[in-house]
Amino acid sequence: MSDSTEPARPLRPGTATDPGAASAKSPGLATRRYTAFVWLLAAAVLVADQLTKVWAVAALSGGRRVHLLGDWLTLVLVRNPGAAFSFATGQTWIFGLIAIAVTVAVARMSRRLGSAWWAAALGLVLGGAVGNLIDRLVRSPGVLRGHVVDFIDYGGWFVGNIADIAIVVAAVVIMVLSLRGLELDGTRAGAGRGRHAEAEA
Repeated sequence: MSDSTEPARPLRPGTATDPGAASAKSPGLATRRYTAFVWLLAAAVLVADQLTKVWAVAALSGGRRVHLLGDWLTLVLVRNPGAAFSFATGQTWIFGLIAIAVTVAVARMSRRLGSAWWAAALGLVLGGAVGNLIDRLVRSPGVLRGHVVDFIDYGGWFVGNIADIAIVVAAVVIMVLSLRGLELDGTRAGAGRGRHAEAEA
């Protein structure tokens, strides 16, 4: 009786039967998912920011003030020519250029993502930066000189908007991630150098 068993064929790298194919593709798939999350979160922040600004212009014009927590937290319309929370007024065009640079940087960084926390931080930064950038581009008095709509007054200390809140939350998250040594790609700081040293040994 003849043996009908066919000789095993060598596996080609990258094929579906190659055990290493899934592990090789999974990092790219994860990065694409994190990148998609960045853009989705940024879009959500942007929509919330712009809708609340439209509401503020319509509902708070004429000096109207809405008290949420006494004088500690109120809603009042302010046209801000400066940075977040009405800081550095009169430098609108500079912050417009900075917002454009931040948007480009976040878009490039999102291609190397391997951490959900970093994805969340970048999404918040991107949404906040674009939200205020739109004001600077389309609102009076002109392109890159438009005044940002602020309407959340924190006890008279400063006035901000949803975009500002997103940027501040992102800054806190990034600070915590940096202190914990979590890199953009999801690895711990120094882990790559440690593996390289072990390989050389």
